[in-house]
Amino acid sequence: MIVIAEGELKELLMTGKSRKYKRITNNKDLYNGLRRVISFMLAAENTNDLQTASFLHYEKLKHDYSGLSSVRLSNRYVHRLIFLEENDKITLKLIEIDDTHYGNKK
Repeated sequence: MIVIAEGELKELLMTGKSRKYKRITNNKDLYNGLRRVISFMLAAENTNDLQTASFLHYEKLKHDYSGLSSVRLSNRYVHRLIFLEENDKITLKLIEIDDTHYGNKK
């Protein structure tokens, strides 16, 4: 599967550093989880592979996030990688990392 990352997220994946995603870079579990998720996405043939990996908690989102999908970065945290699926099975375009997906208020 093709994975496209843009802007700050691309910087985070290439260098391991990012001002916008400082919370991810400072937390080893979240950063390693992000790398693991991206590796899994790259190895997957289509989105059905994401559904079969229960640790990802893959889901198509509704309401404000309608048209987007998400996977969990780590089982210890609620941080989710929210992305746009293009061509339904081939390309994922990464949008944002969000910890308020389930209404968590910190």
